[in-house]
Amino acid sequence: MKTFFKQGNVFIWLTGLALSVGLLMIGGLLTLILVNGLGIFWPDELIEFHLKNGEVYLGEVWQKETYRRTPNEPERERIRLKIGNRDFYGLDFRWINLQDIEQQQKPKDAFIIERRSWGNFYGFIDQLMIGDHILIDHPEQIRRMLPQYLREAQHLYQQIRHIQKNQIGDINYEMEKLRRSIRRTELREKDPDRRQARLQELNQRMTELENRYREFEAKLVQLEEQSRRYVAELRTVDGQTKTLPLMQIVRAFQPNRLSSLSKAQIYASRLWEFLSDEPRESNTEGGVLPAIFGTVLMVILMSIAVVPLGVVAAIYMREYAKPGPILNAVRIAVNNLAGVPSIVFGIFGLGLFIYTIGGTIDRLFFPEALPTPTFGTGGILWASLTLALLTLPVVIVTTEEGLAAIPRSVREASLALGATKFETLWRVVLPSASPSIFTGMILAVARAAGEVAPLMVTGVVKLAPSLPIDGHFPYLHLDRKFMHLGFHIYDVGFQSPNVEAALPMVYTTTLLLVLIVLVLNLAAIFMRNRLRQRYSISKL
Repeated sequence: MKTFFKQGNVFIWLTGLALSVGLLMIGGLLTLILVNGLGIFWPDELIEFHLKNGEVYLGEVWQKETYRRTPNEPERERIRLKIGNRDFYGLDFRWINLQDIEQQQKPKDAFIIERRSWGNFYGFIDQLMIGDHILIDHPEQIRRMLPQYLREAQHLYQQIRHIQKNQIGDINYEMEKLRRSIRRTELREKDPDRRQARLQELNQRMTELENRYREFEAKLVQLEEQSRRYVAELRTVDGQTKTLPLMQIVRAFQPNRLSSLSKAQIYASRLWEFLSDEPRESNTEGGVLPAIFGTVLMVILMSIAVVPLGVVAAIYMREYAKPGPILNAVRIAVNNLAGVPSIVFGIFGLGLFIYTIGGTIDRLFFPEALPTPTFGTGGILWASLTLALLTLPVVIVTTEEGLAAIPRSVREASLALGATKFETLWRVVLPSASPSIFTGMILAVARAAGEVAPLMVTGVVKLAPSLPIDGHFPYLHLDRKFMHLGFHIYDVGFQSPNVEAALPMVYTTTLLLVLIVLVLNLAAIFMRNRLRQRYSISKL
């Protein structure tokens, strides 16, 4: 037995077992996220349940389970039914005991109507109307003509959104710039004549913008009145009715009539909406495009900030600083920073970047906007710099280890050929250490992409009204607040008014965040491997 342990085979097997368990846990977690995340988009059938007490429910079966009321009672089975119609029932789900079901069926004419507010509607469409005039009231005609009227309503909705976000939004942006210009002229122009002439010019331009604003506002009112004319009369399975403008419908279909191909088309449509649209219904429905954009842009800005700073710091510590207690203390401090809780970095970024640097920038360059802050409030720039500080120790340590791995003979050979120390460092040492630099960047991206706590105090928001990039100069607005997939997961999973209905969105967003981190890391790994092949020591 003593010889057996001395050989070390048992420890090899234990190491392999620990690795296998770790891989199984990771694989199980990813499988759970994958199954629950991608399954949200597949349209389920609608089932109508008639209970023995006379109640009637229509919805999608989400879960089946067995339970006991008391330990001595036999097991019972029940289902969790998503009944939707939140504006009628006040809740999205209901548990139904199987023994209470008297009859169930799958009505062919039942619709799933995805609305822009109040969630899904499950029920029937009795009539399509224009104003008070009934266009269609026969189920078969409604099924055939509804897509055409929905396309017309969607076209009106897109026109309204274009006017609101682009045309009126651009005018609001220009008017805000003019307000700041007027305020700047009042503060900085000392000559009364020149100030008066400048103010008159700016006020004239403001009047022109206000006239354009009123024109678009009148057109917007006209389109909204036109869109409200197209309505559908809806009926729930228990006979309650309401009218709904077709413009408020995102998608409507009869799931019990769909073929597998039609379901696949709806699946693809829902998936594309998730990736390319804005969120709605308190972020529990719709898409996550602003969060995707904010996450990727923040990681890119963080990488641009942390890599040069970390590489320069590592070069100085390894190549120029004299060994001694001060350098050892700096290395210990850098290593300890890697273990500091992320929220501490967030508070530090709030005090340094936002209140100190951002407040100073506002006082020096944007006094006309005060007391409304420009850079003196949270934004994607400050969040990126905060995460750069958070991941800086990782980049410093990996870069320094890469520099230390370059043989001394390589440096001496370069110096012997007449190169200066800087040329040796720039042309020989750094290219050879670039794989280690990219390793540090990979680790930094992997950690920063999932951090949430520092972002909550440095610029992330539940819903950003506009992206940090647009068509207005300087095009990239680093002072704007932004959305982030990690915070989106936290907000939907823990701050949503309807957590049960939002749970599938949590899984889907988590899967998307994992995929984005994976893609960013794979891109960095690909570049690292190319550099490793190009600058391997054997070729120097």
